Amino acid sequence: MVRLLGDIGGTNARFALLFGRGEISAIEHVPVAEHPTPESAIRHFLGQRDVTPESAVLAVAGPVAGGRARLTNGSWVFDSGQLEAALGLGRVQLVNDFAAAALAVPRLGQAQLVPLGGGDGRPDAPVAVLGPGTGLGVATLLPDLQVVVGEGGHVTLPATDAREAALIAILRRRFEHVSAERVLSGQGLIDLHDAVVELDGLDALPARAGAEVVAAAGAGCPAAEATLAAFFGFLGSVAGNLVLTVGALGGLYLAGGILPRLVEPLQRSAFSQRFQAKGRFRDYLAAVPLKLIVEPDPAFLGLANLADRERRTAAAGPEG
Repeated sequence: MVRLLGDIGGTNARFALLFGRGEISAIEHVPVAEHPTPESAIRHFLGQRDVTPESAVLAVAGPVAGGRARLTNGSWVFDSGQLEAALGLGRVQLVNDFAAAALAVPRLGQAQLVPLGGGDGRPDAPVAVLGPGTGLGVATLLPDLQVVVGEGGHVTLPATDAREAALIAILRRRFEHVSAERVLSGQGLIDLHDAVVELDGLDALPARAGAEVVAAAGAGCPAAEATLAAFFGFLGSVAGNLVLTVGALGGLYLAGGILPRLVEPLQRSAFSQRFQAKGRFRDYLAAVPLKLIVEPDPAFLGLANLADRERRTAAAGPEG
């Protein structure tokens, strides 16, 4: 059996083929803006390969329910039945993109992870996955490999001191609701930079992309450096809240497209201190292992894990 795998975000759609023995082909990145629909992007990918998949598993950066999904930060709409008919596939399964990221965790080796501190964790406890990219993804992996996915990126952004409260107050003039994603995302870096510039009276960057803020911080720009410092502080607070909420004593794994480019600044930042800064529960959080996923496309490991689990379930039959 050959399966089509897809990891589809607001900026890029990534596709690969999964072969019967678990081999994953080279991953192709397709800009979402170049195609009006997911069907168009999939046809583009398959049109360059002399193989027809029997089924597909697509991870989508948005809520998934009843075989339907919509990109939170994009216009694409997914309907599993329509995709099956349009592409001639036996089955199309839709999952949230951070469900796939969470399912990748058991398959990650030391070379694919950067430790950020914490203790050894508990193998019988849940694991939390949090990732800023085009949006902010959140998922929880349970010990039985079940995944709990919600819209945790859209929780209200917390302030832990007067400076953060002032930054949020500036953002609140622009947005009805200042969610965690409003800061902890690519666009969030720009919005946070603008708030920092206003609060501190600094010279603004002409940047309109998060990557430009990151590059400017590396070059010593005061406004960009202050933006990253605030970004890591908010990230630590949100991550600590997540672990406390779901009891993720198995570990916190940071994912997404932004942080792998910021390994050294993240290690030097106040992230881990802010993660633990929960008063009486400081020791509780200090025992949680913190790790950054640097595998370029971890969702495909999770999708392969999901496909393998389904294959073994089907092979076991109804009594298995």
